[in-house]
Amino acid sequence: MSDTAISVKGLSKRYMISHDFAQAERYTALRDVLARNVRTVARKTRDVISGRPTVQGDSIEEFWALRDVSFEVKRGDILGIVGRNGAGKSTLLKILSRITEPSEGRVAINGRVASLLEVGTGFHPELTGRENIFLNGAILGMTRAEINRKFDEIVAFAEVEKFLDTPVKRYSSGMYVRLAFAVAAHLETEILVIDEVLAVGDARFQRKCLSRMDSIGRQGRTIIFVSHNMAMVSSLCNVAVHLENGKLRSCGPADKVILAYSSTEGGSSSAVDYRGSDRKVGDQYAQLLSADIRDARGVPVFEIEIDQPLSVRMEYRIKQSSNRVFIPNFHFYRHDGICAFVTNAANSQERPPGDYAAECHVPANFLNDGLYSVQLALTSFESGVSVHFNEKGAVVFNVRDPIEGVVTRAGYSGAMPGAIRPLLHWTLEPAGRIT
Repeated sequence: MSDTAISVKGLSKRYMISHDFAQAERYTALRDVLARNVRTVARKTRDVISGRPTVQGDSIEEFWALRDVSFEVKRGDILGIVGRNGAGKSTLLKILSRITEPSEGRVAINGRVASLLEVGTGFHPELTGRENIFLNGAILGMTRAEINRKFDEIVAFAEVEKFLDTPVKRYSSGMYVRLAFAVAAHLETEILVIDEVLAVGDARFQRKCLSRMDSIGRQGRTIIFVSHNMAMVSSLCNVAVHLENGKLRSCGPADKVILAYSSTEGGSSSAVDYRGSDRKVGDQYAQLLSADIRDARGVPVFEIEIDQPLSVRMEYRIKQSSNRVFIPNFHFYRHDGICAFVTNAANSQERPPGDYAAECHVPANFLNDGLYSVQLALTSFESGVSVHFNEKGAVVFNVRDPIEGVVTRAGYSGAMPGAIRPLLHWTLEPAGRIT
């Protein structure tokens, strides 16, 4: 049996976009309408003769969502697909899931594919959770015996036991995504395709899903995963591809692809701004506005030398008066998902409504080299612990080690383990006379 799960060669997807300029015209004379209709009939006649698609409108434009994309995925690989909005990620997943056909190229898939491209894909709203498990399993090509064997595990993972016989149209988005992921992840398909649907779930469920996907990968099954969360991709995936404007920019080990993607212009995750976004991060008390990584001069950066200081700056809004003391805190994670350290603003005090900036300063020669992500959080302790927002993997930065002249190396040039590499104070002196 071949060790290649998916082979993509010269893959392209073309869409035809219609432009109806008549809608944009304020005034149209009769002669203009007649002339345009004659042109339209002539164009459509040429299209039919030449075999081109005919599209309603004054003109059509070719749009290539994917263009000459080639890569291979081995069995047991967890492949991350990264890229900006409009890069072609969703189109690629739809082709791999056999939802749409390519315009050019070839895709060879060795094994059954289960896809989770959006919340409740393949669910019928009028059917119960129990019925949808069997329906979705059948759509994915599983026999009733296979579904029965996994049924209890699916229900336990989704945590919907009480609502199993309730129509899924009454489910919350969180219940939808838990059940949909549970079905796709527990049925015995060789390839699992997942879009950024996990963003719907809470942090605990996301960790549960990541653990499950890691377990699937260790079983030798293949996962294709799309996400804008570089920390999640880095901790889960061993290989990655970077799409840009429908073309393959890079393909290889996940950490190298993520580093290259994060450092490209416009693709950097070292700064986020939610002010103009439809997605609001926060609750009725506070809201996250923006965050970035800065160098010693206060300039936003993605990469910092290991012997240079950096800071993480977060701006947030207190929305209403209360007796709460809001405490900003940052969680620093390595690319492998290990928490390097957690820090909070110990000098926090009660503040009136308004916009505020919290900045944490990380000294030089403190972090080890590599890719880091920062989880941005704001908490308070009025009547217990309240988490007003907790944005994991919000910003990403890279610590570069030039090796030569780095004081924490003491002349050593090999790989240095650990999440941090602090320059600590040492004393070296004779221990006394040896008798």
